[in-house]
Amino acid sequence: MPEDATATTSDIAWLTARMAKGDETAYRLFYERYFHRLLRYLIVLARGHEDAAREALQSTLVRVVRHIHTFDSEESFWSWLTVLARSSVADEGRKRRRYLSLLDRFFLREQIAADLAGSQPETRLLELLEANLAGLPPEDRELIERKYFDRESVRTLAEEMNTTEKAVESRLVRARRKLKNLILGELDHETSNRS
Repeated sequence: MPEDATATTSDIAWLTARMAKGDETAYRLFYERYFHRLLRYLIVLARGHEDAAREALQSTLVRVVRHIHTFDSEESFWSWLTVLARSSVADEGRKRRRYLSLLDRFFLREQIAADLAGSQPETRLLELLEANLAGLPPEDRELIERKYFDRESVRTLAEEMNTTEKAVESRLVRARRKLKNLILGELDHETSNRS
């Protein structure tokens, strides 16, 4: 394909087919043609925040590499790229909100711990929760932390684990039940030792 060719239907079919086969030359050509166009589009989506747009652009380019397939027209290819770009902006926004929420929860947790320092039963319950959470199998602990501390959706967890949302919900139910039984077991043991 000539280097100075405009994006005709046959060019796009050739370009995307070569990209789907991992051709580096095709990826360089894609980069030359679409990098700045995508960046401008993302800056608009990110309401002028260039840093956020650049983060989303990196995510978009990764998605292109992972999911590229042959397109018959420039219009359908650009439409697909904009869908990836919008998803990347939304994901970056969610990631940023989760990070800020995590910081808020951390400082709130520190404040709660300080407030409860004089309250023995609540402090003991928090200690039991932390100790028994650490005692869960690593996969159960990670699942609970990601769902309840990081506030990741069941859908996201299911996609990353290559399973169904129902399977993730079932695992969460079992992990919560284990945690509850461990804590109640320790509380019962402490109560019976006092008697």
